Amino acid sequence: MTRPTEAFKLVDASEWAAALAQGVYTGSAVDRADGYIHMSTASQLAETARRHYAGRGQLLLLTVPIEGLGKALVWEPSRGGDLFPHLYAPLAVSAVTAVRACAVSPEGTMRFEDEPRP
Repeated sequence: MTRPTEAFKLVDASEWAAALAQGVYTGSAVDRADGYIHMSTASQLAETARRHYAGRGQLLLLTVPIEGLGKALVWEPSRGGDLFPHLYAPLAVSAVTAVRACAVSPEGTMRFEDEPRP
């Protein structure tokens, strides 16, 4: 099985604004309580959004190349034994290669601001 080349993180837009000012993202309250930044692969993202972000707006989806995260990124089992990328260090804002504004519907579907509405 080939490892993904990118990891994704949904963040509150205000938390990201604070991270930009500081140069690092230290994680959400849940991340800090767990001791690492929860991330997802592309195939895990929709279910993560549905389970943890349903009904939330003013979110940003961060794209981070895995290669630059080094040994601080650990693949650990979660949801049904699926391996998730967990970052055991602050995320440097310079490591993020893309940021997309989005919201998650009450049903758990991600909607991006740069996509046309049906």
